[in-house]
Amino acid sequence: MAIVASSTESVPTPPERSWQDALTLAVRDPGELCRLLQLPPDIHTAAIRAAHEFPLCAPLEYVARMRPGNPHDPLLRQVLPIEQELVEVPGYRVDPVDDKPATVCPGLLKKYSGRALIVATTCCAVHCRYCFRRHLTRQCQPRPSALGHSTLTALSGDPSVEEVLLSGGDPLTLPDEHLTELIGRLSRIPHLRRIRVHSRLPVVIPRRVTEQLPAILRSTRLTPILVVHSNHPNELDSDVARAAARLVDGGIPVLNQSVLLRGVNDCAETLIQLCQRLVDMRIMPYYLHQLDPVACAAHFQVPIARGRRLIAQLRAALPGYAIPRYVQELPGHTGKKVLA
Repeated sequence: MAIVASSTESVPTPPERSWQDALTLAVRDPGELCRLLQLPPDIHTAAIRAAHEFPLCAPLEYVARMRPGNPHDPLLRQVLPIEQELVEVPGYRVDPVDDKPATVCPGLLKKYSGRALIVATTCCAVHCRYCFRRHLTRQCQPRPSALGHSTLTALSGDPSVEEVLLSGGDPLTLPDEHLTELIGRLSRIPHLRRIRVHSRLPVVIPRRVTEQLPAILRSTRLTPILVVHSNHPNELDSDVARAAARLVDGGIPVLNQSVLLRGVNDCAETLIQLCQRLVDMRIMPYYLHQLDPVACAAHFQVPIARGRRLIAQLRAALPGYAIPRYVQELPGHTGKKVLA
């Protein structure tokens, strides 16, 4: 479908399709994104250069929430490759949170007591330019069999692990049958009690939350928790609200984590609106992350002092349950550092 919009109107929402089709039809060409959003030629040229390092990927449903003609749109800023990504900045590196030293075996990480993380796939539905695993996800490699023998052996042999996190990439890019198999195999490890799924799909492709998904997540004895990722209130439209309702009504606790990003959500009004909208959708604000110092993302950095002031403003405006914890992940630490 060709999408045409004037500079004063939003991009029309794409026609209804399966979530798998939405993944396939995501915008991957910087020229197409610039055309859809009527962006000037210089932005197009810079986007092509930066996309060589980390390819563009943005679902049409997500692009439809952006304002044409506005290169500073907060949703566009999260996905548009820009020239600043090509500038090397001291202290910003490929593995900013030390995933590699925490790797027990391929696809399995253990950093924190009682928890282990499975990289279920390296595929994502959207390439966030600030992603701390952007160098892992630059080439999609589906891993429906990520829970191989070595992973099962490592988890089965460590009774201290009570909770498994499914991450990636994005585990909800896996087909339902693979997700069901993965959860089922984990449930047969007797000391596991909870499974936590981290996904951006309910926000960027809400139709991924099918009628079957809550039942799949509740199909075993493991307590399911879903953590979504939204950074700006403009991401939370009526389709996301319906997806959230399906999950919550289906018995799935839903939390949200955000990243504090310069030019996206580094003002109190935006964060207040985000938290209010999340709570109205019965999604609990969980974490506001300080940016991980990943290579190519330094332009998103917000000083910690400013982040603390923003949290103070949230506390003055919102009830306690609507305020996320402002945290930072530090390499080698056994838990996230609470900044405010």
